[in-house]
Amino acid sequence: MERLPVIAIIGRPNVGKSTLFNRLVGKKLALVDDRPGVTRDRREGDAHLFGLDFRVIDTAGYEDEDPKSLPGRMRQQTERAIAEADAALFLFDARAGLTPLDEEIARWLRGTETPVVLVGNKAEGNAGEAGLYESYGLGLGDPVALSAEHGEGMADLFARLQPYVEREAGAEADGEPEEGGPLKLAIVGRPNAGKSTLINKMLDDDRLITGPEAGITRDSIAVPWEWQGRPVELIDTAGMRKRARVKDKLEKLSVADGLRAVDFAEVVVLLLDATKGLELQDLKIADHVISEGRAIIVAINKWDVAEDRKGLFEGIETALGEGLAQVRGVPLVSISAVTGKGIDHLIETAFATREAWSRRVPTGELNRWFRDAIERNPPPAPKGRRIKLRYMTQARTRPPSFVLFGTRVDHLPKSYERYLLNGIRNELGFGAVPVRLTVRAPKNPYQDGSDGR
Repeated sequence: MERLPVIAIIGRPNVGKSTLFNRLVGKKLALVDDRPGVTRDRREGDAHLFGLDFRVIDTAGYEDEDPKSLPGRMRQQTERAIAEADAALFLFDARAGLTPLDEEIARWLRGTETPVVLVGNKAEGNAGEAGLYESYGLGLGDPVALSAEHGEGMADLFARLQPYVEREAGAEADGEPEEGGPLKLAIVGRPNAGKSTLINKMLDDDRLITGPEAGITRDSIAVPWEWQGRPVELIDTAGMRKRARVKDKLEKLSVADGLRAVDFAEVVVLLLDATKGLELQDLKIADHVISEGRAIIVAINKWDVAEDRKGLFEGIETALGEGLAQVRGVPLVSISAVTGKGIDHLIETAFATREAWSRRVPTGELNRWFRDAIERNPPPAPKGRRIKLRYMTQARTRPPSFVLFGTRVDHLPKSYERYLLNGIRNELGFGAVPVRLTVRAPKNPYQDGSDGR
């Protein structure tokens, strides 16, 4: 019988280790109680998570005790379990935030050879947001936010465990990065911009119904495709008119379905009609795409019948720069869905845009840039009291999201945040993809004085 990969759960007492263990094995094998220290021996079970099969170990709560005492012997069992595991899940209570014991466990785990996945439990709703941001300071990478009791966040846990479980199970690695799967490309725009015609041309097949009537497409249709040997999932959506003009209930449902399709896309192509130019509704659609954190490309369709092409292109480019100030330099390409001209350039741009959207900056490189940025332009000192910016970490990709830690950051002007965001985009290779920045004060910041000076 083949050995299953082993995943050990570790954390201080009463953070929900046994609850997560029970959820992973699908049975209530471990006792769960509000009192700390219920689990004493290692408990093992076969876990199943969205097709991943592995052996999971529920360890006793890690406590700093004399090795001869009962808690000390329990800790020794935990240390043995971690040494034997292929990866460890380090659980902390996101609602309660970090404790000195959490920080001690993190220091110990950083010194082991076992890969560690940081997990913020009890993070249902927004209850654990502050604790999750605080946990970036542990130096164990991005936390997975979940609720073991309610089953929230298990898909994110699957994504983080998959590389360790499949590697140890002997699954063949194809060497592709996370963004190496099918490019999920949604085509959005106003009615009759040529979305279905464009997809039919890509497929070289009349796969979708087209015609001069606006509103033929009602459902968001996902169609698999391959471009130069690279997989693409094309998503056609219903035309999006101004809300005031959408009276029919079915059309309302179709537009809502199209908006939801944006959530499942990686890159969104906003298709314009060259004979109509850029309208306010187009900017509203683009703003929705950006607010959802999706990468966007603007494509001017019907280029083969456009008049004054140079003036049209420059006019749209200027209007996009003014109307989408939060993301400057959105890629703008011209195409013809009828002739196929420009489609290869569009797809090539989409893959490059996804690469930027998926980019992760190493913490060292990020903070070298960060130190240079604040040296070039130090943060202000409102009422003579310094805002001290400490460090920055990339919380996630897709969209790229960063967390800035410092003291008195609640007084940091939005203009300074924009300065940092623009620097991240322009100097760290993110281009025009949406980038997010959150500022956080550490729970126990270093003190330079009672007023932060």
